[in-house]
Amino acid sequence: MITLKSPREIEGMRRAGAVLAGMHVALRDIIKPGITSWEIERFSRKWINEHHAKAEEMGFEGYKYATCVSINDEICHAIPRKDVLLKDGDLVKVDTVISVDGYMADSAWAFAVGTPSDEVKRLMKVTKKALDLGIEQAVVGNRIGDIGAAIQKYVEDDNGYGDVREYVGHGIGPTMHEEPNVPHYGNAGHGLRLKAGMTITIEPMVNVGGWEADDPDEKDGWTVRTLDGSLSCQYEHTLVITDDGPEILTSQDPEFLAKYLK
Repeated sequence: MITLKSPREIEGMRRAGAVLAGMHVALRDIIKPGITSWEIERFSRKWINEHHAKAEEMGFEGYKYATCVSINDEICHAIPRKDVLLKDGDLVKVDTVISVDGYMADSAWAFAVGTPSDEVKRLMKVTKKALDLGIEQAVVGNRIGDIGAAIQKYVEDDNGYGDVREYVGHGIGPTMHEEPNVPHYGNAGHGLRLKAGMTITIEPMVNVGGWEADDPDEKDGWTVRTLDGSLSCQYEHTLVITDDGPEILTSQDPEFLAKYLK
């Protein structure tokens, strides 16, 4: 069932979104060569707890961690690891869902470790632009397919990258994953019509090579890699569709954060 959020619910999601966005901003100073992906998990747990939030991924379908920390060819859902050291030039994606007083926010952000290659910088730029283009389509009266079509054209037609099909955005609130699904590919003018009050995530995952994802890792049951071993990047925001256009609830804008992170 799709729920249209009240002003009270949207404000609660803004507070949660600020906590999560603030965590990603703080991680800019944490992520560097020589740390483990477990140190990202440890810092994130501390941040979430100190801001009176709850890590919603912990316990979800048996997942044991607050974050997913995916590196290089890992598309998503990689578990934090104590034996994996970040190297100069690595591409790291940190994804998590939190709640504050029961209100949800979901965001993923990409970080270049040390000095990134031109390939990494271009992939990050294209993926972030794909997210922005998808958000631009999240307006009252448009359809779900308009979001996916804009992303797919930019990623695949304009830039020759792979636009991951197997993992998609979704509605959010009152639980982590709600209807509707929000694919990052599709046909303009098709799919569910968007209404004011809908809260969704848009989270394109973009591969340098083909769009195909491998099956989850047999050892940990979670980590998903590109089928061809190519680099992958992801950015994700939670947003609400309003009569005045999309509002990003996980914005990293300093003024937005200052209002809530006091």
